[in-house]
Amino acid sequence: MPRVYDLCARVQNGFRARLQSIAIPETKMNLAIANILYREGFLSSVTRGSHLGPDVEYTPTTNDNIATRRLWLSLKYKDNMPTLSHLSVISKPSKKITFTVNEMKQIASGRRAKFIKPLQPGEIAIVNTNRGVLEIQEAIQKNVGGEVLCRAS
Repeated sequence: MPRVYDLCARVQNGFRARLQSIAIPETKMNLAIANILYREGFLSSVTRGSHLGPDVEYTPTTNDNIATRRLWLSLKYKDNMPTLSHLSVISKPSKKITFTVNEMKQIASGRRAKFIKPLQPGEIAIVNTNRGVLEIQEAIQKNVGGEVLCRAS
């Protein structure tokens, strides 16, 4: 099962190599994180496809083709510079980092919580909550805590 650190490494390596698009395994977690990165303006598009390329027309994922299904992320550049300069994992399999709503408010407002540095302007954090994968501001608005997966700037 692909983990969050695999997604972070693939996206960051794609930006460093100046690729136009990259393929990541199609999982619900990867789709949710990719959609957040798309909504926040770090990616130009997210499409489903096979290991050969993006789909031209809709192909459902079944048990027969699940091993070859991929999400194709189109990377976004501005003035020939990547819009995403840093994507790092916070919570790892060896050490899960969970925050309450108050701790998330501290991080978002520029104060340190536990041992995590505060978010800088233009930086986002992605949180896995019981209401799904959310950006940290959405989690604060919905008043839910959870596991802080990664941060992007």
